Amino acid sequence: MLRRVTLNRELITAAQAVIHPHAVGDRLFGDVGAALVTDRGNRYLGVCIDTGSGTGFCAEHSAIAAMVTAGEYRIRAIVAVWRDDTGRLFVLPPCGRCREFIRQVDPANLDTEVVLGAAESRPLRELLPAHEWPMPLDEPAQGEGASQDPTGARGL
Repeated sequence: MLRRVTLNRELITAAQAVIHPHAVGDRLFGDVGAALVTDRGNRYLGVCIDTGSGTGFCAEHSAIAAMVTAGEYRIRAIVAVWRDDTGRLFVLPPCGRCREFIRQVDPANLDTEVVLGAAESRPLRELLPAHEWPMPLDEPAQGEGASQDPTGARGL
């Protein structure tokens, strides 16, 4: 437990260090920071980019992109944080898009610890419970051929 709390706090501290909000018109860049640690112990950071055209991305995506650029895919733990106008720091749970993105980077990421507070985290699989590829509604009769999972995700 103490080890997890220490890791959570280290990741929270690293994520808040990259928060540098910058307004461009009605959009805000860098107001959410993310930090992750891989199964190899390497850390990667990222910030959100909010665009009017919908091409922006969350801070978790940015940190994961840095990780993938370095040739790593397995996330041990991840956190995103945001400061409000009064300076209070909040841990943000990943949105649904980020949860699915984490899962798709590596099937083992279902075991990624998602930091939800200084002393709280949960495995991604608990935050993304319906993660297995569904069975077809019209399963062929015995011997007519096996159903195919187009994503290769069956049995995760």
